[in-house]
Amino acid sequence: MIRATLVLLLAGWLGMVAAAEIPASVSRALEQAGIPARSVGIVVQAVDSGAPLLAHNARTALNPASAMKLLTTYAGLELLGPAHTWRTEALADAAIRDGRLDGNLYLRGSGDPRLGLEQFWLLLRQIRVRGVSEIRGDVVLDRSAFAVAEHDPGAFDGQPLRPYNAGPDALLVNLASIRLTLQADAARTVVRVIVETPSDGLRISNRLSLGLEGCGDWREQIRATVSGQTIELAGSFPAACGEKALHLMPWPADSQVEGLFRALWNELGGSFAGRVRAGRTPATASPIATQESPPLAEIIREINKYSNNVMARQLFLSLDGERPATAEGARRQVGSWLQAKGLKLPGLVVDNGSGLSRSERISAEGLAQLLQAAWQSPVMPEFIASLPLAGVDGTLRRRLNGSAAGGRAHLKTGYLEGVRAVAGYLLDRGGRRWIVVFLINDAKARLGKPAIDALLQWLAER
Repeated sequence: MIRATLVLLLAGWLGMVAAAEIPASVSRALEQAGIPARSVGIVVQAVDSGAPLLAHNARTALNPASAMKLLTTYAGLELLGPAHTWRTEALADAAIRDGRLDGNLYLRGSGDPRLGLEQFWLLLRQIRVRGVSEIRGDVVLDRSAFAVAEHDPGAFDGQPLRPYNAGPDALLVNLASIRLTLQADAARTVVRVIVETPSDGLRISNRLSLGLEGCGDWREQIRATVSGQTIELAGSFPAACGEKALHLMPWPADSQVEGLFRALWNELGGSFAGRVRAGRTPATASPIATQESPPLAEIIREINKYSNNVMARQLFLSLDGERPATAEGARRQVGSWLQAKGLKLPGLVVDNGSGLSRSERISAEGLAQLLQAAWQSPVMPEFIASLPLAGVDGTLRRRLNGSAAGGRAHLKTGYLEGVRAVAGYLLDRGGRRWIVVFLINDAKARLGKPAIDALLQWLAER
């Protein structure tokens, strides 16, 4: 027994020695980027092993950026279940007679992360085919399923029109955004603007000029300003871009839903002369129609593959078992879930669950523990399938193409100013699957991609 204990201790000590060594290719890439090793947290561990192959600065809590969505989506799958759905309801407080609703129409949300343009149209169409053609009262927007503080969309990075800065909303419609398509017309040397998302009264003031430079970061060359229902676009749109989609969040939630409702209701042949306002649904209101979301297993694919911050925040709040849901309640629920699973993650700080935060923290070791628990979970297939596949889709579609890791790594990426991250699973050439976590917190983190890719290639070639 003593000999066996010594063998185990020796094996653990050797594992620690091996875990202290960063591959030379990774060290060179970090040195070339000017990123010190102390700014990096790394863990590489086989999914079926209790000890890491490589661990560097593994217990230091770092900002994971969007890699924090791994915690939110895995918790969602286990706490809510992969078949969980959200319901958006239409209710009335008066009888419908001869196509007329003499009272108010209530639209009550439950936090659906995926109530897009098509789904909202389907809800309104249900109301129409169930006999409502004229609404004589108001349309009341009921967001009471969530209790959230007032949200400033420009607080995070000074970009209040960017859709990723939308706050959580129990009645989130079309991600609180509109879509415009920009078309470069080289023959006429103009830029066309096509409004893809209807909104009553929307006007576009197109002051865009056609640029001759390469497409590059075309979004940064466009200046959008909003005045009432008018959106002015100025700046330059390169002809080399051809056609691009521009997503904007121009109005507060009530105004955005009102514009969309009025436009779609009119298209459906309905009439409405009342107001659109916030409020609560009375207990006596009768249901007219319900729009159900896709199951959670489908929704987390959009959250993880395309790193959708707004949808992640919706899911995070939905984790709270109480209504109205709060961020504090969701954090308590996640904490209890981690404790029940025996996962101790020192230094963990959860803010909004999306990673679009300066305060969220988790260690590389903590993420590795989470990924190992997910591998052993009944929801493992749904979880891994939600992650971008290197060189194939999502945020990794153009990354690691032609490398040993291409098509063999399911990884969640993360990127903020001063943060680069990747975490997930990789299948090496020998057929063994690994957990890999690489976090960088440094002023030069934007230059850390080659070091991360070097680690992935080193591991894939084992």
